[in-house]
Amino acid sequence: MILRIQGVDFHYKSVSVIKDVSFAVVEGEVFTILGRNGAGKTTLLKCLNHILSPQGGAVWLDGIDTRDMRPVDIARRIGWVPQRGDISRMTVYDLILLGRKPYFRWSPTQDDYRKVEEAIDMLGIGDISLRYVDELSGGEFQLVQIVRALAQDPRVILLDEPTGSLDIRNQYRLMEKLGHIIHNHPRAAVMTMHDINLAIRYSDKFLLLKDGCICSAGDRSIITPENIREVYDMPVSVVEAGGYPLVVPL
Repeated sequence: MILRIQGVDFHYKSVSVIKDVSFAVVEGEVFTILGRNGAGKTTLLKCLNHILSPQGGAVWLDGIDTRDMRPVDIARRIGWVPQRGDISRMTVYDLILLGRKPYFRWSPTQDDYRKVEEAIDMLGIGDISLRYVDELSGGEFQLVQIVRALAQDPRVILLDEPTGSLDIRNQYRLMEKLGHIIHNHPRAAVMTMHDINLAIRYSDKFLLLKDGCICSAGDRSIITPENIREVYDMPVSVVEAGGYPLVVPL
């Protein structure tokens, strides 16, 4: 077990956003959090790497309470891919190299450069690695953020809507590659997604979140009309297509 979340609570001032959430993520697993806008998905992700500090509960990483870890150690073990990142005037390569910052003090080592090259190869973005970040499309920039997280060589990658800026072809290509990376390396991914059917196809486990509370969690067997209706407040049918459940609005 890489990640264990136990009884996590978080609130902004007097507004409770995450309420007693518990789940576990194992090595080689793509774990996806699903729910409506405002359900608390992004807030929950940020609690996992202490961008936000939970007011209750604990997050354990490789058996260590993250409250007992230094920020640099969390940064080495947890990669973070936000929906939107800061776009600055630097090359794609240099931005990816920043993913190695938790590992070096004054200047990168040969190992840091090697990790950057490996990450670039994983998602096949060598053709844009020398371009400037502020010249990229939204989809290209999203890929670069994912590569930067991979360059950290983390145990867990947190991704907030990783396919949101991509066209349908590149959504499927990214999820195929990401699944291959997670399933063939000693790490895991936790992500949020709005596209239920894309998540179903490429995720191993799911957490259905509503108003900061868990409605259901587990494998594809939890993708039922009743559960989806409860979370999204709309009637759906679940049919099989290509060997996967397919959620169809009614």
